[in-house]
Formats: sequence, C-alpha cells, structure tokens
Amino acid sequence: MRPENQSSLSQFLLLGLPIPPGQQGVFFTLFLDMYLTTVLGNLLIILLIRLDSRLHMPMYFFLSFLAFSDISLSSVIVPKMLMNMQTRQQSIPRVGCITQLYFFMLFGTLDNFLLAVMAYDRYVAICHPLHYTAVMKEGLCVLLVAGSWILSCVIALLHTLLLVRLSFCGDNAIIHFFCDLAALLKLSCSDTFLNELVIFTEGGMILFSCFGVILGSYILIGAIILRVPSTKRILKAFSSCGSHLSVVFLYYGTATGVYFFSSSWGSKDIIASVMYTVVTPMLNPFIYSLRNRDIKQALEIRQKSSMRPENHSSVSQFLLLGLPIPPGQQGEFFTLFLGMYLTTVLGNLLIILLIRLDSRLHTPMYFFLSHLAFSDISLSSVTVPKMLMNMQTRQQSISYVGCITQLYFFILFAGLDNFLLAVMAYDRYVAICHPLHYTTIMREGLCMLLVMGSWITACGNSVLNTLLLGGLSFSANNTIPHFYCDLAALLKLSCSNVYLNKLMIFTEAGMLFFLCFGVILGSYIRIGTIMLRVPSTKRLFKAFSTCGSHLFVVSLYYGTSAGVYFSSSSWGSKDIIASVMYTVVTPMLNPFIYSLRNRDIKQALEMCVNRVKFFKQQSLNPLVAVRSIGR
Repeated sequence: MRPENQSSLSQFLLLGLPIPPGQQGVFFTLFLDMYLTTVLGNLLIILLIRLDSRLHMPMYFFLSFLAFSDISLSSVIVPKMLMNMQTRQQSIPRVGCITQLYFFMLFGTLDNFLLAVMAYDRYVAICHPLHYTAVMKEGLCVLLVAGSWILSCVIALLHTLLLVRLSFCGDNAIIHFFCDLAALLKLSCSDTFLNELVIFTEGGMILFSCFGVILGSYILIGAIILRVPSTKRILKAFSSCGSHLSVVFLYYGTATGVYFFSSSWGSKDIIASVMYTVVTPMLNPFIYSLRNRDIKQALEIRQKSSMRPENHSSVSQFLLLGLPIPPGQQGEFFTLFLGMYLTTVLGNLLIILLIRLDSRLHTPMYFFLSHLAFSDISLSSVTVPKMLMNMQTRQQSISYVGCITQLYFFILFAGLDNFLLAVMAYDRYVAICHPLHYTTIMREGLCMLLVMGSWITACGNSVLNTLLLGGLSFSANNTIPHFYCDLAALLKLSCSNVYLNKLMIFTEAGMLFFLCFGVILGSYIRIGTIMLRVPSTKRLFKAFSTCGSHLFVVSLYYGTSAGVYFSSSSWGSKDIIASVMYTVVTPMLNPFIYSLRNRDIKQALEMCVNRVKFFKQQSLNPLVAVRSIGR
C-alpha cells in the first residue's frame, strides 16, 4: 500500500527502440500505421464473425476472442511507445509500469490459451467430423474461453504481486520499449529467486502445455490424414488449419527467440519483441482473411453489399424532412442558420489561432480547447451545409452512401466532444486540487496521450456503429423526420432485426456517455469539496473564473443531449429543436463563452486587435509622410 517504504524509485525510464538519430518521425509514422491496422483489422474480423451467420461456429467464436486479445495486447504497449517517440520523454511511473506489465502478461497468456483451444477445435473437426457438433457444444466453447480468461488473470496477478514486493533502489533504466518482467527483475536490488522460480515453473508449464496441446493436435491430425493419404484430403485439412498454423509459427517462433535463445537484452531481442507484440497482432487479420475461405467469402459479401446497397436494400436514398419551418419563412431560416454556421466556423477558428499565436496560451487547458474548437467546427460542418442546401434547393434527398458517411462523422465528432469535455474537467481538477503538482502531472506527453486516446476511441465507436448499420436492410418508407441522418431515426426505418444495434447504443454508447459525464461530475465534486473545506469568497471566485466557461459548455451540451436521447419518447419538433441546440447552437456559442468568460482569451484577443491596429498605423505612416512631402 505504501511502495515508498520498499522502493526509492517512483518511476522507470524506457529506453525504447534503438532508432538512429533523426529517424524518430519515420518510425513514429510506421508504428502508428501498424497499430491502426491492428485495431481496424481485428475489429473487422470481430464484426464479420458477428454479422455473418455462416461464421457462427466454434472456430470463429474462438477467433473473435483472439482478435480482441490482439487489439488489447497492442493497445497495452504501442500507445505508450508512440507517446515516448513523439515527446522524447522516456519516463513511466512505477504504478504505470506495474499496470502495463499486468495487462501485457494477461493478454500475452490469453493468446497462448486461445491458440491451444483453437488447435483442439481443429483436431475435433478433422479427426471426429461426425461428432464435431456434439463435442464442441456452445457450453464447452464458453467454458474453454472463460477458463482461458480466468487462468490468464490469475497468472498475471501472481507475477504482478510477486514483483510488487521487490525493491528498486539502483538503476531505473529499462533497456526495452515496454515494462518487461525479465528486464524489471534485473533492476531489482531484492532477492528475485522466487520470481524466477515461478517464471521457469508455472510459466514454463503453461507455455509447454499450450504448445503441447497444439503440437499433439496437429500430430494426431497428420496421423489421421496419412492413414489414407489423398491430395484432396491434405488440401482440405491444410485449408482448414493453414491460418491457425501460420499464426502459431509466428507467435511461438518469435516468443522462443526472445525468452529462450537470447542471452542479453540487445537490439535483436527488442526486434523479436516487436514481432510478437506489434507485428503478429497486425498480421493475424491478413492471415485469416487471405488464407481462410469462409472469412474471404464473408468479406466479399460485405464489400459487394456496401458497393451495391440496393442488393440488400431497396432504398438507394433517403428523404430528410428537415426543420418544421412555417411556409414562406425558408429565406429567413436559411439566413439565420447560415449566419450561425459562419459564426461557428470563424469563432472557433479564431480560438485556434489565438491559442497557436499567443505563447501564454500554450498550456494543457488551451491545448484541449483548441481540439474542442476543431471538433465543433467539424460537427457543424457535417450537418449544417447539407441542411442549408436542402432549404435553398427544396430538395430533401440524400444518397444512401452520403447518409452513412454523414452518420459516421457525426458520431465521430459528437463522441470526440464528449471525451474532450471529460479531459478538460480532469485538467481543471488537477489545476485546482493539485496546483503545486499541475505541471508535473499534466505533462506534454500525458496531454497528447489523452487527446490521441480520445480520437482513437471516438473513431472506433463511430466505425463500429456505422458498420453495424451498414448490415441492415431498408425498404418501404425512406423518410427521416429529421434534418440529418440520425442513428435512432435510421434504425426505425430498417426492416431488419436491429436488436444488436440497439444493444450497442445502450451499452457501449451509454457506457461512454456516462463514463465521460462521470469524470466531469466527479472532477467538479472533488473541486467543490476542496473549495468548501476552507471557504472564502476569493477562492470561490477564482475557482469559478477557472471553471465557469467549461461548466457552461458542459451544461449546454449534456442538457440538450439528455433532452433528446433520454427524456423524449417521439421524434417531434421539440426533439429537432433540442438537436439544433447541441449540433448548431452549442458549437456557435463556445467561442463566445470562452472569450467573454475567460480572462486569458480576452487578453490574447485584445493583444491581437492591438497588433492589427499597430501594423495598420505603421502601414499608413509612410503614406502620410509621402503626402506631406508632396505638399
């Protein structure tokens, strides 16, 4: 509970990859692309398995969990490595290092168990095809996956607890790009005999038992095939097992190279670690999509259906009924919303420029605010231009692809707004409750990680909801009683089963919404508690001046969002007005809120205006001088 009693080290240094000087940018781009490919590729595998009923079988049930494990394994390591490359800061807190190690061991071990379970599944499918459905029942499949998760959690927890008891009082430099167990044991000044004993007994037993199951399964498969050898049977067996075998060779080949054949933690070992923590999770979707006939067929069907929406949907376009505007007032509303949209774009662009130009605004709060301003411009630009065009042309149609695209970007930037408001609330909590440690906690690296995490999570959420919607059919009624392609309105028009879509909205979207709102509420409760301990007018006024702008924006955003999605029972004019509030009005008001209520922004704006006046006078002075000489 008090690690400082047993260890004088509060942080470690991750020396990272042996990258040649001047090539940080190239490697950052490379690993960022590999990470995004890993996440998107494995998400695609999970979605294909969920959406295609032909893939609802044990093999692909296990594969979906392997894909999730690969996403998680990469996400434990790569974001921190990318942040260190970008910020050139190599430090990681002791708690962060232990946490990274726990999750790395959890998902690394889970990969082992899942590969063994998948090998057993292939053995039953090939050696006992007539009894396959009887043996690989749903209950057994769930039990195998649950057992893999439980054992992985226990093993990771055991190694983590054994590591926590050690003292670290000497060198704190880890010659690696993540907190590896063997590297940490070398830094400890305690007796690590028990840790090493557990690694070589329990770890070795699990590794060889999993590898033994895989090897035994394929030996039995080979024996069965070779009893009555034929080219057809061999090709069929290889097509069934080829993908799994390729992944096994990749995983165990690199893992063996790191942990058994290496004598030092040099560049070769780091490269091998990159292979099984970054490259292998990235390659798995390609291996299964290129070598697996069922996955290829499912992917081809999805591609064809996305290219020809009329194949699964008789609707090639939708009709946006728009705002309930009285007849003859289209011109006035067009002018009003055009003025609001231009104000939104120019006002938020001004905020971004002021933050960029004024060095006093180069702080975490304004770094987050600049991203919020960009998100607000984008959110308005997704919906308002189309609405204005429909008002002007009196054409209400929007193509199927255009509607799906609008929905994707709307969910993306609305989700990003949620995350950024939560991040800004946390920033205000640290600034007020821990002012002496503010610069230490809110480092540049953490700020970039928070923003990057917000973008990646918002993108993932948006892709997931859009792909689930793309699998639905639309026929008969194609009228959307709204001014943009809203997800709930589209689900009402679908003639397919939308249970999964609704489940996704009420679970993932609800969790994200309440998580962000929980962070905001928790931050302000903590701020209020700190303020009321020693209440004074000066402290309260200072806290309100610091948080007032953010609180006002939060009240606007969440008040209207809650009014639309939770308090309403029908999609009437009240709901449309509330939607206008959080998609048009709130992004427009943000610059005014932050410029009128924020002293730093006001001062930066005044300085900017004074500079413009000064340069204008300077440009006019030579003209005055020339005229006076002429006279």
